[in-house]
Amino acid sequence: MSLAIAVENLSKKYIIGHQKKERYTALRDVLANGVKHIAHKLRHPFAASENDSIQEDFWALTDVSFDIQQGDRVGIIGRNGAGKSTLLKILSRITEPTSGRIRIRGRVASLLEVGTGFHPELTGRENIFLNGAILGMSKAEIARKFDGIVAFAEVEKFLDTPVKRYSSGMYVRLAFAVAAHLEPEILVIDEVLAVGDAQFQKKCIDRMGEVSREGKTVLFVSHNFPAVQRLCNRGILIESGTVKSQGEVSAILSEYMQAASLGEEAVNVNVRPGEARFVDWRLRNTSSEMMHSCYSRDECNVEFKLVVSRNLVGVSMGFAIWSSEGVLVLAVSSLDNDGKYYDLYEGTYWAMLRVRLPIKAGTYQLEAALKEDRGREVDRWLAAPKLVVLPKSVTPLPTKWHGLLNEEAKFEINRDGS
Repeated sequence: MSLAIAVENLSKKYIIGHQKKERYTALRDVLANGVKHIAHKLRHPFAASENDSIQEDFWALTDVSFDIQQGDRVGIIGRNGAGKSTLLKILSRITEPTSGRIRIRGRVASLLEVGTGFHPELTGRENIFLNGAILGMSKAEIARKFDGIVAFAEVEKFLDTPVKRYSSGMYVRLAFAVAAHLEPEILVIDEVLAVGDAQFQKKCIDRMGEVSREGKTVLFVSHNFPAVQRLCNRGILIESGTVKSQGEVSAILSEYMQAASLGEEAVNVNVRPGEARFVDWRLRNTSSEMMHSCYSRDECNVEFKLVVSRNLVGVSMGFAIWSSEGVLVLAVSSLDNDGKYYDLYEGTYWAMLRVRLPIKAGTYQLEAALKEDRGREVDRWLAAPKLVVLPKSVTPLPTKWHGLLNEEAKFEINRDGS
């Protein structure tokens, strides 16, 4: 397998300016400061002005090095501001690096920002030819692929409408359609796909999958971890402008999620100190290699660790799964299992929720609650980190369900070590 991209000690510096004083002041202050400034210049003509801005060097990338083989599908992940977009702009030859060396073998097609290379006054038809030419396609090549581009973008009705009247989603569909039909050796995609709807995102990811199966190289920046897991075979984690780690994509995603969870603390509310407290959770019986994740439609054992500090008689437990939009996906109580209450003695327990998750891929919040028989709440816990559900396959999920989840849930509780 030949080398597609080689990056050696790549660095990029920007100059940031800071105002020494507040930008907005009263009119009397402006007049007074103006007089002072003139007097200061007359007395000290070569001195720096107190209104001058302060400049600071900001290194967006520092000594970044990695190799990408032909046919690799690489997910580049990291926090906002880590340097991912800067890296892609340098690889796409949009901006020059401050230092370092890049070797690229093959034609590169980039989709980094919504509407890049489009003229707002031109129609969709005219912008297809304009954008295609900017990307390096000949007029004959664009004409030959024109019908396929229009069909992929689904903007045929608005083809002769100026793109300034397009929505952001229509912009993305048309831009991606042109880039996807360039037939590049290297396809570079930033987070712009997040603007499109779910159906179009799936189409784009399928198209990137087709490109990779043809032996082409794909670089994909996204915070949609299920999409990265599904599409990519390698991952690069960027932190504060440097490559923290690289390798198999599941391991890189797991490392990022663990690092992110350090700053995301679990929340216990309505706690009665000295009685009982949820402290941890884990997944069992999951085929995913990524921590705190499982595949959609798989049966998973979600276990919550409970530390009991004094004997509790007649208690029940409740568990809930919430979507990232705050929609309740599942709510189940231990009473739903057999209608019985539990007696818990001092010690550590793992309360298990065995449930099949036929829900769409995404990130979900887990919640656990402990109550006495009279309904008095002992502890309610919002777990961290969050549960990540990965796509099982490309087959669409059934549409005849009631709500997001329609499966039987079972409940068990066991003394730790039993």
